[in-house]
Amino acid sequence: MVSATIRRIVSPCWRPSDTGEISGRHGDSSGRVDGLLWYKDSGRHAHGEFSMAVIQANKLLEDQSQLESGPLSLTEGTPVATFVGIYDGHGGPEASRFVNDSLFKNIKTEFSSENDGMSADVVHKAFMATEEEFLSLVEKQWLHKPPLASVGSCCLIGIICCGELYIGNAGDSRAVLGRTDEATKEIKAIQLSEEHNASIVSVREELRSLHPDDPQIVVMKHQVWRVKGLIQISRSIGDAYLKKVEFNRAPLLPKFRLPEPFEQPILKAEPAILVQKLCPQDQFLIFASDGLWEHLSSQEAVDIVQNCPRNGVAKKLVKTALCEAAKKRETRYSDLKKIDRGVRRHFHDDITVIVLYLDSNFLARANSRVPLVSIKGGGESGYGIGIIDA
Repeated sequence: MVSATIRRIVSPCWRPSDTGEISGRHGDSSGRVDGLLWYKDSGRHAHGEFSMAVIQANKLLEDQSQLESGPLSLTEGTPVATFVGIYDGHGGPEASRFVNDSLFKNIKTEFSSENDGMSADVVHKAFMATEEEFLSLVEKQWLHKPPLASVGSCCLIGIICCGELYIGNAGDSRAVLGRTDEATKEIKAIQLSEEHNASIVSVREELRSLHPDDPQIVVMKHQVWRVKGLIQISRSIGDAYLKKVEFNRAPLLPKFRLPEPFEQPILKAEPAILVQKLCPQDQFLIFASDGLWEHLSSQEAVDIVQNCPRNGVAKKLVKTALCEAAKKRETRYSDLKKIDRGVRRHFHDDITVIVLYLDSNFLARANSRVPLVSIKGGGESGYGIGIIDA
């Protein structure tokens, strides 16, 4: 039975306001912009089909994202992989843009240096290399651009390679798997990523155990649990002001400076990593920034993907979230669409959604001939799509 949530869906159109034109090769021009929306209704990756959408709410789009599909190196015989990244920035777009430019490169570098190919260690090393590179940038620009020390990004990635799925997460974006229940034949939602947000009891407990001598490590402020009363997430790339004490002083703005110096990093960049083999019952994956999950549960999102046409399904997920956001503020979706970026943030966050459908036939062909796909969303010059016939 199709839920009431699904019945409320109508196809929206929007575009991020600070983007440039969509660029494509070999005639690919299916990525579209309209208003505050960017979306690509359908495309192919190495292991099936995908759908992608982004809605802007902030004055500057802080969500960044990418999808890469093809061999991870130029070495002959290298298996094809599909990579998804969701980078939800805060304090500004600089950190998420940096991650969008750097993390996948570091994944490929670490993959090439490992004799055993893709692994959890590759994911961990790539996260930490990206963190070190960004903190180095903060140090270089400290005297000229101290606010860079207060900018950070959540980071969620997924990699499909040789029939296995690798999930790495630092922050509160979420990856969800839609899997067929063998007993009921229904599609069940399985959350794959751990969320690092102080609103979660286990996260607060972890912070208190790591900082036993700091009774103020998590405090309730404005009815929200926050780390040191400043930030909700406990893991991120960036946020140098809560990782290195030398960046928690003037000329950084006073609102970010702690009254007492800290001896160990308050936030972590280490990702929580999951590795599991994909099976025929695994139908699709949903990767999204927390802006989606503020308004939809994992099962609601899975139901929408299962019961709606593949073409444009990411856009449908975003539209449903926007309808829910409008409803919570006792307004209509048609009115919400008229609200400009910046002011729109009072209704909902930037939202990025990527849906990957899993074709078991493609999963079994690790070296099959597939298009090389490279998509980046949210960069300074806009959204770019490249599809190169292999």
